[in-house]
Amino acid sequence: MHPEYTPRVPAQRAVEVHQPTPLPPVVAVPAPVVPVHPGTSSTVASIVLPDGRVVTGYAVNPAQPEPFAAKPAVSRAAVNVALGGVGFLAVCGGLLMLSTFIAALTALVTQLITLAAVVFGGWIAVQVFGASGQKGGTTVHIRKAVIKRNHFHG
Repeated sequence: MHPEYTPRVPAQRAVEVHQPTPLPPVVAVPAPVVPVHPGTSSTVASIVLPDGRVVTGYAVNPAQPEPFAAKPAVSRAAVNVALGGVGFLAVCGGLLMLSTFIAALTALVTQLITLAAVVFGGWIAVQVFGASGQKGGTTVHIRKAVIKRNHFHG
């Protein structure tokens, strides 16, 4: 079912190696000096890096966020009215659930009373119409061929 194993030599591929090309070093050219009027621009700052290069630029002051407007204090009366409204809604929901519970309890009690009436009525019917107790009417003994009518045995 399976072909026999025959070892194969992996195909030889020509591998080409690329070497990175070095970049020429950056020559630092001093920036031309441009005369600037003192009142029109901010201070120019220069930094000397560890490798000897000089970086010149304008000092940027960090942006200050605008101060937040003071929020007016919420009055105690407003808080009490809001809490009272929430409490009123909770009470209304509870009363709605209470009325539903009372309706379900009423249905349960009605069903239990109906069940008790059916069971008790059945018990009474068995007592009245049942085979136990005194027998009346016609008695027929087929083996003895004795027929008794309207005779009560006690």
